[in-house]
Amino acid sequence: MLQASPIDVIVLHARDNVCVATRDLPSGTRVTVGDHTVELSEPVRLGHKIALMPITSGEQVLKYGQIIGFATADIAPGAWIHTHNLAAGAFDRDYAASTEVPPDPERLTGLSFEGYRRPDRKPGTRNYVAVISTVNCSATVSKAVAARFGGDALRDYPNVDGVVAFTHGGGCGMQFGGEGHATLNRVLGGIARHPNIGGYVIIGLGCETASLGYLLDDQKLVQIGGGSPSNAKRPPVLSMQDAGGTPKTIEAACRLVEQILPQANDVRRESFPLAELILGTNCGGSDGNSGITANPALGVASDMIVAAGGTVVLGETTEIYGAEQLLTRRARTPEVAQKLVDRIRWWEWYTGLFGCTPDNNPSPGNKEGGLTTIYEKSLGAIAKAGGTALSEVYQYAEPVTASGFVVMDTPGLDPVSVTGIVAGGAQVMVFTTGRGSCFGCKPTPSIKVSTNTPMYQRMIDDMDLDAGQILAGQSVDSVGRQILDEIIAVASGKKTKSEQHGIGQEEFVPWNIGPTL
Repeated sequence: MLQASPIDVIVLHARDNVCVATRDLPSGTRVTVGDHTVELSEPVRLGHKIALMPITSGEQVLKYGQIIGFATADIAPGAWIHTHNLAAGAFDRDYAASTEVPPDPERLTGLSFEGYRRPDRKPGTRNYVAVISTVNCSATVSKAVAARFGGDALRDYPNVDGVVAFTHGGGCGMQFGGEGHATLNRVLGGIARHPNIGGYVIIGLGCETASLGYLLDDQKLVQIGGGSPSNAKRPPVLSMQDAGGTPKTIEAACRLVEQILPQANDVRRESFPLAELILGTNCGGSDGNSGITANPALGVASDMIVAAGGTVVLGETTEIYGAEQLLTRRARTPEVAQKLVDRIRWWEWYTGLFGCTPDNNPSPGNKEGGLTTIYEKSLGAIAKAGGTALSEVYQYAEPVTASGFVVMDTPGLDPVSVTGIVAGGAQVMVFTTGRGSCFGCKPTPSIKVSTNTPMYQRMIDDMDLDAGQILAGQSVDSVGRQILDEIIAVASGKKTKSEQHGIGQEEFVPWNIGPTL
């Protein structure tokens, strides 16, 4: 019989009737947690759950002190708990709006980063020139323009990080002025105005629904550096049909980029308080350790950014589902809480149109890593945002203007979610992963944090930090401080692993809401 050490399993709350394996444990291992000693009836892998007491069919299974689902069979102490004996089920959530609003944290001073000053905007952490496509029909042209400025083409512009084509598969076949159109406009407008963008060109076909004129008027776009609204300049835009087709548009757009580059290059980094930072958070390829290591450690860093006066954005509404009651309780006002509930109800309606539900999650990879239900995944996911008050709830890609912890309504699909958060203004992303997502999203650098050390070591070329140290005894607070230090370093110019590999252009994926007509 093998005797597990305390570090081999973790219990997250005194109410829990399960513990979580912090390494692969063979059958017959004896586990002692508090007053409970159980012997494993089968092997249990890293991140998976073990029953600490008898659980009868239909009984609640508790992790984090919260319901993560209901037993679908009688479960004996020491048994492995997963999809074969646990399902989500339905339960009533008491939203108790604004009943547990935490006090504002003590103000944290003296933290700063080195960024690029932008007129009337947050400071940039990167300095890209954007070629923005309004419609899929101009995507090839936009990519061709950006490709002209690869390699040594920017050697005379050392302060420009690159010329990036922001292309997508939509822009037409949608309701003019409808929700899908408005969503795409917010994304494109958000990229044009983004503090990490030093200049941009917009290219359309000319007959698409997402027309150039409507975008400019709807988003009130003006040329960067154009000055006050009274003398602001119309931004550089090209219609392929007006320009004379593909080759002529490419040449015209390249000339515009060449005009923009000297101005974009004429910047230098300077010091800004951390209050000027908007941090986006996301998790992908999650596992059973995500809510134990990387996510709560990121939550520590998030709380410090909020304490410094900055902003932290939590997205992935479908991965808040089942844990939203914990956020509504800490909403600053009942109105903010209701905004979140309204988005949850919208998702129940929207997924129902397709015969689906918001709890059609976790993914096969998540389950392989130990997650069983969306409730379990969500309870771990919301830890990324820390424990401060919920200040505001935003629509997808809506400009984020509030300080503190905020929620943005995004899907759980990583590229779509991060695209919305970035378009909302996030200058840095932190992306936690347990299975090993290789992710980036230009123009915003993405710091990837692993939830377990074996994956970090296996994928060290893609991972920036290892929160798996927590499973070996390092404190969550100390890893959280490491994450904050990395955020500041990356905001000040340090290249992330995804940036080193050139990842981040194909991951620009605006959310396509509504029918394709």
